[in-house]
Amino acid sequence: MATSDVKLLGASASPFVNRVQVALNVKSIDYEFIQENLNPKSELLLRSNPVHKKIPVLIHGDKPICESLVIVQYIDEAWTKGPSILPSDPYDRVTAHFWATYIDDKWFPLFMELRMAQGEEEKSVLIEKIVEGLVLLEELFVKGGKGRAFFGGDSIGYLDIALGCSLGWLRMVELTTEVKLLTETKTPKLLEWAERFSSAQAVKNVIPEPEKLIEILKMYQSRAKAAPAN
Repeated sequence: MATSDVKLLGASASPFVNRVQVALNVKSIDYEFIQENLNPKSELLLRSNPVHKKIPVLIHGDKPICESLVIVQYIDEAWTKGPSILPSDPYDRVTAHFWATYIDDKWFPLFMELRMAQGEEEKSVLIEKIVEGLVLLEELFVKGGKGRAFFGGDSIGYLDIALGCSLGWLRMVELTTEVKLLTETKTPKLLEWAERFSSAQAVKNVIPEPEKLIEILKMYQSRAKAAPAN
């Protein structure tokens, strides 16, 4: 299947866009990355994702595919050569879907709430909830991983991508709050996994460094303050 007609609409700071980049790299797919500034949103983005008007969008030929986890699954199924991303066993597959949904619906939104939190007490409660989620994922990794390097086995899989692309944000919170979220006492295996994931060839140069994310966040905050009130 030709890869010269693959385009990715996204922003390099988005962990959801990073998921698609890692999946494409795992499959060794050449693609064109089209940076979206989102203010204003491009006509291509609005035309490609008219419902949610959000990134990422993968355009394969003339077909747009939206939502990061859906795109990762599409990549795995459309390009059968190379390592499999989703588990072949039906139970393992639905389990990976379940925990990826947990990450998107329950765990990662805590980072968004933390951005908006005002008092130190509110921030502390949210950080505690983030750590509680990591402890759950540590237990999943220990029980389901069977001593292997990744959630997906010996190579990066679906759940690795779903969680791993949040590591930039996680490290940004660690840097700005001076609180370690991944620790040797509570999440030792997940801490080791995070290092393996980040150093994998498919991930290198994809997830932004926390200092870069802080710069980008400050830029968006400045834009929001400067924007005229409706």
